[in-house]
Amino acid sequence: MIEHGAIIGKNCKIYPQVFIGKNARIGDNCVLFPGVRIHFDCEIGNDCILHANAVIGADGFGFAPQKDGTWSKIPQVGKVVLEDRVEVGASTCIDRASLGSTIIRSGAKLDNLIHIAHNVEVGHNTVLAAQVGVAGSTHLGNSMRVGGQAGFAGHLKIADGTQIQAQSGLASSVEHPNTALFGSPAMGYRDFIKSHVVFKHLPELQRKVMELEKKLAELTITKLD
Repeated sequence: MIEHGAIIGKNCKIYPQVFIGKNARIGDNCVLFPGVRIHFDCEIGNDCILHANAVIGADGFGFAPQKDGTWSKIPQVGKVVLEDRVEVGASTCIDRASLGSTIIRSGAKLDNLIHIAHNVEVGHNTVLAAQVGVAGSTHLGNSMRVGGQAGFAGHLKIADGTQIQAQSGLASSVEHPNTALFGSPAMGYRDFIKSHVVFKHLPELQRKVMELEKKLAELTITKLD
């Protein structure tokens, strides 16, 4: 289904069950595999690949609480922009901005089952592994490498070259480029490894501390006597 006003560039391959919404723009040499959905006003650059059932431009998750406990939907009137040479994995969802644009910069590669929320920006040549989740208005820098199931809180700014181990959780911004992080909440990679070694021995350390406290108490009583 190709709706009114959509523009499709040269040499594109569009497989069955693809939907291209009103006024969407598709660049040259793109491949849209079966089931891809590109909603209204969204823009896809040149040489992009969208794998099966990727959804570009669904509504961002925006609701306002009401006095009666219900939620009122906030219109999501922005769009999604994928720049050139972006690849989007199967069943990955990139939400349209509430205002402005959700942007995936040129050369970025997104794996399967990723969620990019409204007004997020993913930097040039950044790669995200499967099941990464990025909350609204977070800015991911250029040339980042993010492991599977990592999560980002909203409104963060992550420096260029940041490396994030799988299943890590980012709750604060990263200011220094090329930082390696691990854990939830994430900390320096080497600090996490050292801390994990200690964590495995916590029961033994607790037992030793209790023994030392007991001996200290006995010494104190002996001195008082």
